[in-house]
Amino acid sequence: MKIYTKTGDDGTTGLYGGARIKKNSTRVEAYGTVDELNAVIGVARATGLDSFTEEVLSHVQVDLFTLGSELACSPGKEASLHLLEAADAERLEHAIDEVQTKLSPLKNFVLPGGSPQAAALHLARTICRRAERSVLAIEHDGAPPRREVVIYLNRLSDLLFTLARRANAEAGAPDVPWKPRATK
Repeated sequence: MKIYTKTGDDGTTGLYGGARIKKNSTRVEAYGTVDELNAVIGVARATGLDSFTEEVLSHVQVDLFTLGSELACSPGKEASLHLLEAADAERLEHAIDEVQTKLSPLKNFVLPGGSPQAAALHLARTICRRAERSVLAIEHDGAPPRREVVIYLNRLSDLLFTLARRANAEAGAPDVPWKPRATK
């Protein structure tokens, strides 16, 4: 199978279901950003995370591929896919709750950084927030995203933040506190 088809040379891409749309459409931006998020989670996993985080993120990567597949469908063609459900976001909530029991309470905002693992997870968190915004933007094209998709991405960004704090704790690196500028 050839990797290149030349069908996108006119600036369009095919959706599952046969429709062709512009590569700069909000739908392509949304599933492209979800793909970018999945890739940066792969980068974070390559930094040497603890086994709990590894297991959680391995499931997340499968979820994100599923989510991207849904977004890459012609509207109405998603029914043939096994889509994310409310239980998938609940799984993320359970992971957040489990991690938080072992972390010190937050007393201030934290900056991205600390250990390399935490920095990579913070980067994933910011891309997750952009993915959430991109998914919400497809509503302007007349095909609003399913509620489960929006909730999942919102919960995932919270999970990535929590896992970044865990990565710092595991590495013995403190979270980087944000210190507001002194007022004049």
